[in-house]
Amino acid sequence: MRRFLAAVTIVFALGACRGEPQASAQSLDQAALERLVDSLMPSVAAATGVPFRSRPAIGVRSREQVRSYLLAKLDQELPPERLEGITTAYRLLGLIPDTLDVARLIVDLYTEQVAGFYDPDSSMLYAVQGGDRMQLRLILAHELVHALQHQYVALDSVMRSRENADRLAAAQAVFEGQATLVSMFTLVPDTSALSNDEFWVTYRDQVRMAQAGMKVFASAPLVIREGLIFPYVGGADFARWWRSNRPGTQPFGPGMPVSTEQVLHPERLARGDAPVSVRFTGDTSEVIHDDTVGELEIAILR
Repeated sequence: MRRFLAAVTIVFALGACRGEPQASAQSLDQAALERLVDSLMPSVAAATGVPFRSRPAIGVRSREQVRSYLLAKLDQELPPERLEGITTAYRLLGLIPDTLDVARLIVDLYTEQVAGFYDPDSSMLYAVQGGDRMQLRLILAHELVHALQHQYVALDSVMRSRENADRLAAAQAVFEGQATLVSMFTLVPDTSALSNDEFWVTYRDQVRMAQAGMKVFASAPLVIREGLIFPYVGGADFARWWRSNRPGTQPFGPGMPVSTEQVLHPERLARGDAPVSVRFTGDTSEVIHDDTVGELEIAILR
């Protein structure tokens, strides 16, 4: 399930942290969208610390088109037999109810929440028609960071790893955490507030409040809700730590975390505390699903 949740990037209602009023949705004009992206690129590059090698392609999609995209991604990232294995494992662990249609829930969640996304397969950045225009700059800044990351690391390859779901969750937290932090540095008027721990307490509360107000998200099992929030909340905390402790370097690449434990406790990453693999031995002929559970999901199981 983690692999599909990593297939599309979501921008939460972070404008609430800045006290911005909600604006009514309007039709997006392609030319105006391109001008806005062009105006944001220098600030995003400066806040990230690396230049754009090229401007990403830009497009506008309706929510119906987004849903079709998500259905295609679901089939690509989680073919039926793999989805069934993951679903069965989650049910046996008591993480989801027996009656839950996981595929439908995933698509409904993203259709409800997605406001903009960067697609590594096509190297295109999309804004979603009907979104909140007051938050469009924040959405585009966030997704521009993903476009910039992709120019330096193969996002599509990293996010399609099939060997270790916990490592994938850690990678997603790195990418989303950096995008969250950079978009704030790009657009928050007083960046000194970003060094204040109270700001981040408010941010975490606002993210959870915004999500709780979304009907589909609020009805989802805890493991799915936490899986969606972690990259933005835990990832932003990690990005702050990286920015303070390893200035002038990027959190992605050879030195990036390989487990959610290292994201949650970056001091362990700093001292080289690597995760230890644990595997069952003996007859595996009846194994339904084989994957790695790390600190994030173990905490939910407790």
